[in-house]
Amino acid sequence: MGIGISALHVRRSGYVNAPVARVWEEFTSFERICGWLDLGHAIHRFEPRLGGEVHMSVEIDGARHFFGGSIIAFESQREISFTSQWQNDLAWPVPLIWTLRLSQAYDGTQVEIIHHGFDRLGAQAADALEDYESGWDNKHLRALRQRVES
Repeated sequence: MGIGISALHVRRSGYVNAPVARVWEEFTSFERICGWLDLGHAIHRFEPRLGGEVHMSVEIDGARHFFGGSIIAFESQREISFTSQWQNDLAWPVPLIWTLRLSQAYDGTQVEIIHHGFDRLGAQAADALEDYESGWDNKHLRALRQRVES
């Protein structure tokens, strides 16, 4: 059942006033996930299945940087986890993990985006965690909420 979340992680969560099945629909295709997750970075590939690929990019200091990897956990209406590795000089010694998780909460759905595995970076862990913690907000989850509840 899902991927375990390591101690060093960045987590953002939100609540969507809709059933899990309805929220999950926004995780079922490239077009749907781009409708809310494609903010601040670009999604180039999203194959929602175990072994599928997720590829994204972000602009940092005027240069486009690509990252992503393979889906390593896929549980319909519950979780998608994929490896995340930079495809250039920003590459870590090992890939980290993104987990997108849905849980029923009250009459709706709690949605979590968790970037984890920083503890695997050893001496780089503190700086990497701090960079992500300070540079990540909830705009994606607000967009998902608006899309589903509209």
